[in-house]
Amino acid sequence: MKSQDVRKQFLDFFQSKEHLIVPSAPIVLKDDPTLMFNNSGMAQFKEYFLGNGTPKSPRIADTQKCLRVSGKHNDLEDVGFDTYHHTMFEMLGNWSFGDYFKKEAINWAWELLTEVYKIPKENLYVSVFEGSKEDNVPFDQEAWDIWKTLVAEDRIILGNKKDNFWEMGDQGPCGPCSEIHVDLRTEEEKALKPGREEVNNDHPQVVEIWNNVFMEFNRKADGSLEKLPAQHVDTGMGFERLCMALQGKTSNYDTDVFTPLIEKVEQITGFKYTSDEVKNISEEQNKTNIAIRVVVDHVRAVAFAIADGQLPSNTGAGYVIRRILRRAIRYGFTFLDTKEPFIYKLVDTLSTQMGVPFPEIKLQKELCANVIREEENSFLRTLDQGLVLLDNIIANNTDKVVSGKKAFELYDTYGFPIDLTALILSEKGLKLDEAGFESELQKQKERSRAASKVKAGDWQILIDDEDEEFIGYDRTEAMVKITRYRKVESAKDGEIYQIVFNMTPFYPEGGGQVGDKGYFEASNGDVIYIIDTKKENNVIIHFAKEIPNNLTETFKAFVDVSTRKSSASNHSATHLMHQALRSILGTHVEQKGSLVSPKHLRFDFSHFSKVTDEELQQVEDFVNARIQEQLPLIERRSVPFEQAVQEGAMALFGEKYGDHVRAIKFGDSMELCGGIHVNNTADIWYFKIVSEGAVASGIRRIEAITSGAVKEYFANQAEKLKEINAVLKNAQDPIKAVVSLQDENAKLKKQLEVLLKDKAKNMKGDLAKELQEINGVQFLAKQVDLSPEGAKDLVYELGNSYTNLFVVLATAEEGKPMLTCYISKELVADKKLNAGQVVRELGKYIQGGGGGQPFFATAGGKNADGIPEALAKAIDYVK
Repeated sequence: MKSQDVRKQFLDFFQSKEHLIVPSAPIVLKDDPTLMFNNSGMAQFKEYFLGNGTPKSPRIADTQKCLRVSGKHNDLEDVGFDTYHHTMFEMLGNWSFGDYFKKEAINWAWELLTEVYKIPKENLYVSVFEGSKEDNVPFDQEAWDIWKTLVAEDRIILGNKKDNFWEMGDQGPCGPCSEIHVDLRTEEEKALKPGREEVNNDHPQVVEIWNNVFMEFNRKADGSLEKLPAQHVDTGMGFERLCMALQGKTSNYDTDVFTPLIEKVEQITGFKYTSDEVKNISEEQNKTNIAIRVVVDHVRAVAFAIADGQLPSNTGAGYVIRRILRRAIRYGFTFLDTKEPFIYKLVDTLSTQMGVPFPEIKLQKELCANVIREEENSFLRTLDQGLVLLDNIIANNTDKVVSGKKAFELYDTYGFPIDLTALILSEKGLKLDEAGFESELQKQKERSRAASKVKAGDWQILIDDEDEEFIGYDRTEAMVKITRYRKVESAKDGEIYQIVFNMTPFYPEGGGQVGDKGYFEASNGDVIYIIDTKKENNVIIHFAKEIPNNLTETFKAFVDVSTRKSSASNHSATHLMHQALRSILGTHVEQKGSLVSPKHLRFDFSHFSKVTDEELQQVEDFVNARIQEQLPLIERRSVPFEQAVQEGAMALFGEKYGDHVRAIKFGDSMELCGGIHVNNTADIWYFKIVSEGAVASGIRRIEAITSGAVKEYFANQAEKLKEINAVLKNAQDPIKAVVSLQDENAKLKKQLEVLLKDKAKNMKGDLAKELQEINGVQFLAKQVDLSPEGAKDLVYELGNSYTNLFVVLATAEEGKPMLTCYISKELVADKKLNAGQVVRELGKYIQGGGGGQPFFATAGGKNADGIPEALAKAIDYVK
C-alpha cells in the first residue's frame, strides 16, 4: 500500500466516524511562547484541552507535521543511527473534545488497524497504564476491560508512568494512555522470543505505532493532579512507522516515504544505500547508510520549516533549523564526499512526493531550494575555515592529546563539528580530550538551562470568566477585573506576575507586532505597570513586576497611547510597503517575516536580487503617496476566511487562520491581520526606508521608520550636515567641497603609489645582497616596511633578475600581518615547489591562511607576533 493511500484511508475512516478533517497546522509555532515547533499532533489543540477555546467540532482528525529537535522531546541525535526516529514526522490523529472517550477510541483504533489496514492481529500488542501510587492514580481497569474484548490477555501489557502516562509538559492536561505496538520480526525471530518482551525495549522491529491518550487530569505546579472538567481523547499514530508495517518493511527508510529521496541522493553522490533487509553490511557501508538517512530525514524538516516561514538564523527556532541542516551537510561532507551544495537538489523530489497533502511545499519550492543552497555554501565555507583553524591547533600542539577546551571553542564559536575534529585528529595520530570537551559542553548547557529555566505557579482563579474579551481595537482604557493570576520566576526576568483581565484593551504580541505596555490603577491611586502583553493558549496575559494588594476590586487600565500609536503607524505602513513591493518588484514578492515595534518596522520578503536604490525610492514614493491620499481604514472583523480571500485579501504562508478572520483595507491594500492600525493613512505622516539587505538567498529585508521617528531622523541628518559643513569650514557648496577633497585625495594616493614603487626599487639592491644560496636556490625570508602591494612589486622586481628565486616577505601594515611568497617558475617546475602551499602552512603562525598560484601567493592573518616564527620556518622548504 502506497503512503498516499495510507494517509487517505486514515482520514476517510475517521470522516466516516463523524470527525471533521482539518489541515495540518504550520510546523513552526508563532503564537505559543512555550513551544518553538509543533512537536506533537495535539499542540495546535492545546487551548481546547485547557478550556480556553471552542473547537470547530467536538470530533477532529488530521495529519500533523511535527518536529522534535529541542526541549523535552528531542530525537535529533538518534536520527540516522536507527531506522525509526525522525526530526520531522507526520502524526495521524483523531481527537475528542469532551465527546467520546476510551470505548470508542480503542474500538476504532482496532477496527482501522485490523479491518481496514488488515494488519494481522497476531502482530499487535497493546499496553495499559498500571497505575501510580505517587500520583494516586489507579490501574486503568476500564481500558483493560475494553481491550479484553478485542485481544487475548497475553497481548495486553501493563505500562508504567514513563511509557503509559502522557503529559503536555511539567504542568497542564495529562492522563493515562494505551499504546499499540506492532511486531515486524521474522517468524524465526518471533519463535525465539515473544513480542511482548520486546515492547518498549528499543527493538527496531517491535515499535509503537499508535498512542491513545485519555486526558482526564491537570498537573498542578506542586506536582499534584486534579480532575479536568471534561474528558478528552488525544491520539497519535506515527505515519512513517505505519507505512513500514503496511509495506512489509523493517525500516521506515525502506518505505516509499523515503525511497524517492534516497534514490536522488544516490544519483547525486554516487554512493549507494543498502536496505535494512541486507544483513552483515560493512562498517564503511553502515556509515554511508547513516549519512544518507540523516540527509533525507533532515531535508524534510528544514524544507517544511522554511515553507512555513522559518528561515535559518543564529537565534531561537531559526538556530534549530540551521543546526539540523548543518548536521546533514556535515554528514554529506564527511561520509558522502560532497564538497559542493547538493541537499537543495532534493527539494524538487520532496515537493513532487508531498505536494498534494501539504501544498505549501510545492508553492514554496523555489524559496526552500534557494535558502538551503545558500546555507550549504555558507557552512561549507565554515568547514574550510575550521579546517585551517584545526591545522593551527594541531601545529601548536605539543602533546598527543588535543585540548577539549580548544576543540569546544572550534565547535561553539565556528560551528565546526566535534566528530569531524575527532576524525581528523585520529588520521594524524592524535587523540581528542573528549572528557574536556564534554565538560565544556556541559557547562554551556547548564548556563543555557539556567538562563531559560522558568518556574510557573498554578493559576489562582478569582473569577470564572470564559470570555476574557479583547476590546483594544476600539479602546485604549477600560474598567477591568482580574480573573486569574500566577507568579513566574526565571533567571532572565526574575519574578514576574502574569495577570488575566475579564476584558482588556492591551494588544498581545502577534502578527509581528509587539505587545502593548501601560498600567492599571487601583481606587486608592496605586499603580501597577504592564511591561508586556502576550497571548498563550488563546488567553491574553499581562506581565507585571507586582500585583495589587486588593485583587478583587475593579481597576482602571490604560494602554500607553504614545507607543500604541507608533506601533499602529508602523504596522499600517508595513501593509502599504507590502503592496508597493508587489506593485514595483512583482507579484512574486511574499512576506516572510516582520517586526512592528514603536521605534521601527522590519519586513522580510521573497525577492531574487538586491533592491536597487531607484526601486527603493519608488517604494518610498508609493507609500508616501498613499499617506498623502489620506486613505481611511476599512476594517471587517468577522469575515468568513474563504470569502475574504475571494475578495482579494492576502493570506500569509505559515500563519494559522480561523474560520472567521479580520480584514484590513487601505485603498487597494487588503490583508488578513489581527494587528493595531491607524484610522487614516495620514496618521502615518511620513515613511522612510533606512536599510535594505539580504537575510538569506532569495530573501531580502527592509527596515523603515514612520511618524515621530522620521522627524528625529531628519533632525539628525540636518545636525550631521551642520557638523560636516563645520569641518569643511562652512563651505558655500558642501558637496562641491567634498568632491574637491576626494579629487585631492586621489592625487595624493597616486603620488604615494609612485613613492612606494620607488622605495621598493631602491630596496631591491639591498635585498639582493641578502640572498642566500641554499641547494642551488637563491633564498630570502624577511620582514619589510612596505604595504602588501609594495611587497608584491618588490618580489616581482627581484624575480625579473633570477630564475632560481625563493622569497618570503612579511609586512605588518597597521598591525595586520601579511606573507607574500614568490617562487621562480623554473623552481616550481624543477623542485615541485608551490607558493600556495607554502603560505597556507606559514599562515598558521600568524593565525591566518591564504593561497594563490604556484609561483605567487599571499596569506593574511591576525597575529603579527607570529611573523618571526613564520619566516624562520620558510627555510625548511629549500633545505
